[in-house]
Amino acid sequence: MSSLDHPAISKTAAALREAGLTAAADGIRVLADDVRTAAAAAEAVGVPVGAIANSLVFRATEGDRVFPLLALTSGAHRADTDALARLAGASAVGRADPAFVREHTGQAIGGVAPVGHPRPVRTLVDTALARYEVVWAAAGHPKAVFPTTFADLVELTGGVAADVAGEEDNSVV
Repeated sequence: MSSLDHPAISKTAAALREAGLTAAADGIRVLADDVRTAAAAAEAVGVPVGAIANSLVFRATEGDRVFPLLALTSGAHRADTDALARLAGASAVGRADPAFVREHTGQAIGGVAPVGHPRPVRTLVDTALARYEVVWAAAGHPKAVFPTTFADLVELTGGVAADVAGEEDNSVV
């Protein structure tokens, strides 16, 4: 499959170009295998696992209101859901099921890009990603990734830079 053969990858590329990130759009890599984990993505592109921006979609609640929350988290650690809830102004944050993720992002779990969604999604960008000159994010499909920077992720998503880390995930460092 080429980078334009899948609608979600095409939407991601278009959103990157619209944001002026042509190099990121042109840098989309469609890999031979799915890279649904940070470790697999890091191995596939030859970078430290911490340079992978995991796209984690959560179901956040505040009173009767339910909304999606996207956390772009360094692959070197887990997100702390209590911190995410506090940062998002939510009373609770939990993992979203596949139907919720697809409804709010138009993409499948394992390949959710930071952009290209039907509507804007509140986003938190892990400050740990700032340690890396280049970070890799999903490009709308479990086999696709693109290079970017921490600063571009924050600007591109309209997100908030935040410390979202829970415990270090030593199994992937």
